[in-house]
Amino acid sequence: MFESLSEKLDVIFKKLKGRGLLKEEDVDAALKEVRLALLEADVNFRVVKDFLALVRERAVGNDVLESLSPGQQVIKIVHEELTALLGGVNERIHLVPNPPTIIMMVGLQGSGKTTTSAKLARIFKKEGRRPMLVAADLKRPAAIDQLITLGKQLDIPVFSARDTQDPLRVCSSALKQAKLDARDIMIVDTAGRLHIDEELMGELKVVKDGIKPKEVLFVADAMTGQDAVNMAKSFNDRIGFDGVILTKMDGDARGGAALSIRHVTGKPVKFVGVGEKIEMLEPFHPDRVARRILGMGDVLTLIEQAQGAFDHKEAEKLQEKMLGEKFTFDDLKEQLRKVRSMGSIENILGMIPGMGKAAKGLKVDDRDFIKVDAIINSMTKKERTDHTIINGSRRKRIAVGSGTTVADVNRLVKQYLEMQKMMKMMSGGGKKGFRMPKFM
Repeated sequence: MFESLSEKLDVIFKKLKGRGLLKEEDVDAALKEVRLALLEADVNFRVVKDFLALVRERAVGNDVLESLSPGQQVIKIVHEELTALLGGVNERIHLVPNPPTIIMMVGLQGSGKTTTSAKLARIFKKEGRRPMLVAADLKRPAAIDQLITLGKQLDIPVFSARDTQDPLRVCSSALKQAKLDARDIMIVDTAGRLHIDEELMGELKVVKDGIKPKEVLFVADAMTGQDAVNMAKSFNDRIGFDGVILTKMDGDARGGAALSIRHVTGKPVKFVGVGEKIEMLEPFHPDRVARRILGMGDVLTLIEQAQGAFDHKEAEKLQEKMLGEKFTFDDLKEQLRKVRSMGSIENILGMIPGMGKAAKGLKVDDRDFIKVDAIINSMTKKERTDHTIINGSRRKRIAVGSGTTVADVNRLVKQYLEMQKMMKMMSGGGKKGFRMPKFM
């Protein structure tokens, strides 16, 4: 996300940092380029105008122009104003003192409302809460089935009723059930349309007035850019909501919706969807996003994702295996699975300061991980624990069983051996100059 904008800003600010002294006209020239970059990123033109006015006002002061590193000072100002534009701080969902907290999800059809409802419920469950999902999208039967399937996958109850076309009746019954079952969060998935119409707005207003949710969250597809912003404004003007969840941020290289929506609606972005997998919904931290846009990385989010994927006790056991040279193909498979759960490799590298460009050139196909998985699954239990027995005939059998080639099997075995060398190095028994292997 923000890839194209980040690249353009990097070029602009490199020119500024290369100058020993800055004049007012230098700042104006740079801001003119920033303006173009933001407009090309599909940021609302009024947002661009207000943002640059604030940056210029601060950047042409004597404290900046006469400082030892004026270019860096301008970048600092841009970072601070970008953070403010994005909302300043992460805003969590507010909970009521007397449960259940009712959260109503609204938005157009196709924005990812149903999946996002389940993703949000998963986050609450991980926090130790007892969420319940409510299938109140009665216009689309597939939405009910989809939510029930996701609920089973997450072991979270889903309240549904197919004997009525009244969403308020469904929600009222769900609320009674939530209280009986001591559920402290009730997430309501409402109907959407392909476009805004009076029927939809009327239905949502009736549900909102009837169940009085603590939070109404507008779910928008980030890839639709300014359309998402315009729809958000319409929903806010006619229904009113408390926050935004932007989906498909991983596919939005421009980022116009994220940069515009707070300024236009006055409501914060609370979460962003960064992938299709059920765990890929993240809290939106404006300061971290601003850092990523400016190529400064996002180490805090990387740490949080790693903590979520890797259990501390499991990590200690893995370390013991590594140092004791007992690291098997099964261990390798499990660690790769956990890395995959953190998102794409490009995304992970993009969070490390200075690694943005390295991430850009790296294209890791999900099929590479699937291939590794298939090869390891085709090995016998003995082969997974003792690589020395994997001779030529065994490699042919593994290749046939996994639908790969002998060359693929040879490559994986070689990479596994390189990892073992690295582990010897970590325990003090190896040679210097070892490089981390790249899988497949």
